Amino acid sequence: MVHTEPGRLSLLPTFAAITRASMVPPGPIATAPLDPRAATAFPGGVNLTPDTTAAADAYLTDTLIAPDEALQNALAAQRGADLPDIEVTALSGKLLNLLIRMSGAKRVLEIGTLGAYSTIWMARAVGDDGHVTTIEAEPDIAKVAQQNLNNAGVAERVEIKIGRGEHVLPTLVGAEPYDFVFIDADKESNTLYLDYAVKLGRSGTVVVVDNIGREGEIVRPDTTDPKVQGTRAGLEMLGRDPRFDATAFQTVGSKGWDGTAIAVIV
Repeated sequence: MVHTEPGRLSLLPTFAAITRASMVPPGPIATAPLDPRAATAFPGGVNLTPDTTAAADAYLTDTLIAPDEALQNALAAQRGADLPDIEVTALSGKLLNLLIRMSGAKRVLEIGTLGAYSTIWMARAVGDDGHVTTIEAEPDIAKVAQQNLNNAGVAERVEIKIGRGEHVLPTLVGAEPYDFVFIDADKESNTLYLDYAVKLGRSGTVVVVDNIGREGEIVRPDTTDPKVQGTRAGLEMLGRDPRFDATAFQTVGSKGWDGTAIAVIV
């Protein structure tokens, strides 16, 4: 029996019921379209919808993360430059910041800069004696990122390398190893980026791969979506390659149904 405080709802019985219902004989994965917009009702609770998960995201953000003018300005500059709305959430940015601080990382490699929102979170974490190398494919986007870094007061800790990852990463081989690698670029190249994480890291380097949920489409081995194919290939590499020890988790919220993988280089 699960005991809860008066007025609080426990979801454990619901999850247990879901688990029992899902214990069916092995067989092919169903191929019916997945609909993340459909509401899932929890007894006595709210419906699981995009609106409610976004509201929960907002609550967690308001509760755990203080307002930050530099980060808000970076987002505003990104929107003003018509860059896509694909940066990490504030909660994910804080997670990156905490992981870097907990691991003691001082040298960080980011693959996929965009407007430098995540870069600012990580540059703050490495401290005055740390360094972030971030790779951005598009020169015009790199200009927006550089201005955001300047405005946030962390530009001296960050170097933006302009070019596609497949071209820039080989030029970093032979440098001092990176302690932390964040992969958030084209998903089709995830296996390439993971391979370079090992080449440019060391035993104990933390590797984080963003956007591994893909609205649940990762369960489809027959997918024709190159982003999902690349994501699946990266996850399978993390699971099978003896150079990594990894886990992953799903997320729901303001960015939809997604997830993150975290690994350590063995």
